Amino acid sequence: MDLITSRHELEKAIAALEQSDFVTIDTEFIRETTFWPELCLIQMAGPGVTALVDPLAEGMDLAPFFRLMANERVTKVFHAARQDIEIIYNRGGLIPHPIFDTQVAAMVCGFGDSVSYDQLVQRVVGEHIDKTSRFTDWRQRPLSEKQLSYALADVTHLIPVYEHLKAELAREGREEWLKEEMAVLTARETYDPDPDDAWRRLKMRARKPIELAVLQHIAAWREREARERNVPRGRVMKDDALYEVAQQQPRDVTALSRLRSIPKGWERSASAAGLLKAVNEACSLPKDALPKLPKHQQAPEGAAAAAELIKVLLKLVAEEEGVAPKMLASAEDIEKIASEAEAADVPALCGWRREVFGEKALKLLRGEIALRFANRRIETFAPMRQMESAAE
Repeated sequence: MDLITSRHELEKAIAALEQSDFVTIDTEFIRETTFWPELCLIQMAGPGVTALVDPLAEGMDLAPFFRLMANERVTKVFHAARQDIEIIYNRGGLIPHPIFDTQVAAMVCGFGDSVSYDQLVQRVVGEHIDKTSRFTDWRQRPLSEKQLSYALADVTHLIPVYEHLKAELAREGREEWLKEEMAVLTARETYDPDPDDAWRRLKMRARKPIELAVLQHIAAWREREARERNVPRGRVMKDDALYEVAQQQPRDVTALSRLRSIPKGWERSASAAGLLKAVNEACSLPKDALPKLPKHQQAPEGAAAAAELIKVLLKLVAEEEGVAPKMLASAEDIEKIASEAEAADVPALCGWRREVFGEKALKLLRGEIALRFANRRIETFAPMRQMESAAE
C-alpha cells in the first residue's frame, strides 16, 4: 500500500477520481500544539479507485487535490465534515462543493444523534473497524501497513454508507432537508470567524459595560495572537486569566503583575504589551461607545412547564419521522419557543424543521393540539374545544 508523495502521482490519482460522480474523503491531522490543524494524510476513494496522499512529503504540491475539491461535477463525501473542511479551507483557500456529510444524513435518516463512523459502518455495511490505530501520531514516517489500512478503511467503507444514505434520503423525499444542512456547513463564515467575535464563545457574564468592552478587546487580541503564532488559544492566555483581566482592567505592567492568574514574569513579555494595549484601548472608550450588556430576560410564567411539554412532543415527532431529535431542535430552541413562541428566532422555526416540528410546537403552545398517553404510548390529539369550533 503506497503513499502518493509527488504531484505527478497525485495528478494521476485525481484524474481517475474525477471520472466518478462522487469521491469519499477523510484526513488525518494533529492540532494539540497548534492553532491551525497540521495536515498529515489525505485519504480518498471512488468506485474502483483509492488514494493515500502524503502532504508532508518533501516538495509535495496539493494543487490537483484542491482542484478536485472545487470540481462542481463531483460530490465530496465526508463523515463529520467540519474539521476536514476547515483544513481544506486553511490550506487551499476554498470550501469543497458540493458535499455530502454522512453523519448529518444519518441523523436525518433516523440513526440517532451524532452517530459515529464505526457505528454507521457496523449498521449499514456489517463490518467492524479496527480502532487500534485511531490515536496514531500521523506525523511519523514511515507509516506502517496497519496504519495505512486503517486510514484507507475510513473512505472505502464510506462508499456503501453514502450510497445507502443517498437512497434512503431519496426514498423518504428528504434530499432538500440535507441540502439545507450542507448550505450551513459550506458557509465561508463557518471557517473564517471574525476575531472581534471571539468573546462570544467565552462563558463570562460581564456585570458592567466596561468589563464587556475589555473582554471583547482582549479576546480579539488573543485570537489574533494565537493565529499569528499558530498556537492554541490557551497557550496565549487561559480563559480564567481573560476573565480576571476583564474584571480588574490592569492598565500597566505593575497592575498586571498583581493578578493571580498571570505567571510571574509574564507581565514583561511582548505578549503582555499587546494585552495591555488592548485593555487600554477598551478603557479609553467614551461612555456612550461602551457595548451594552446582553439582556437576559426572565422566562415568562409557565415557560418551564411548556418546555417540558415541547420536549415530549419533540421525542414523539422524531420517532414518527425517523429523525434524530437533535436534528429537529436543540435545547436552546425549545427554551426559546417556550418563552417567545412565534417570535423565537431559532432553527427549529425555519425551513424543513418548521414544517416537520416547529409548527406542531407552536400549535401545542396555542392549545390547538394536546398530548395524551393512550395504548401505552404518547400521542397528539385535538382538544375538545378545537373539535367543537370546527363543527360550528
